Amino acid sequence: MHDIKGNLADIRTRIAAACARSGRDPASAGLIAVSKTFPADALAALAALDQQNFGESYLQEALEKIPRVEALALRPLCWHFIGPIQSNKTAAVAATFDWAHAVDRLKIAQRLSDQRLTTQAPLNICVQVNISGEASKAGCAPEAAAALCAEISALPRLRLRGLMCIPAAVSDAEDARLAFRAVRILHTVIRNSGAVGADFDTLSMGMSDDFEVAIEEGATWVRIGSALFGSRQYAPAFL
Repeated sequence: MHDIKGNLADIRTRIAAACARSGRDPASAGLIAVSKTFPADALAALAALDQQNFGESYLQEALEKIPRVEALALRPLCWHFIGPIQSNKTAAVAATFDWAHAVDRLKIAQRLSDQRLTTQAPLNICVQVNISGEASKAGCAPEAAAALCAEISALPRLRLRGLMCIPAAVSDAEDARLAFRAVRILHTVIRNSGAVGADFDTLSMGMSDDFEVAIEEGATWVRIGSALFGSRQYAPAFL
């Protein structure tokens, strides 16, 4: 097994350094351990090191794994669904997760709202923006984000928190800076429009190869998998 303890310490140090360069409190940038394809014992090892937030995008795998992880960790954790959400996934996502980071259509948000139990806390929602305009990527167009956010903010049992993005892959993390900056500016414009609530405080952006640049540009959640756990071995059942 990879040195999860050492990897976590290194990433926390790098997050704190990126925040310091930006004049930010290190607590303002949270770490989501992207745990898809990794076994329950690896997640429990991180939980024992006070890692509370975990990100999954393969729903079937997550539904089977989450109870095992929490049984090993002996405490509830915070679960983020970070993959695209189709209509046939909304009921399970609404029932199981604390956050949904990749909402890009009103229809999906409406279904999540309808299917979130009234006994549960509101589901935290991020609107995914296709900031690089890639045809292969999910996300709403930047120019459509404000209207979508306004519509979602009016739905019950949801808590609209902010924006999420996955910029086009680049060989140098610095090349992603302008994309992250564009999402931060868009977030500020939407927040200041008055069409969303005070909870609109989140920028979910940055992964293993570019999270430091994302933090410098305002990320409040970074989603890190391989830098924590090592390379993934993808199983066909999870695809």
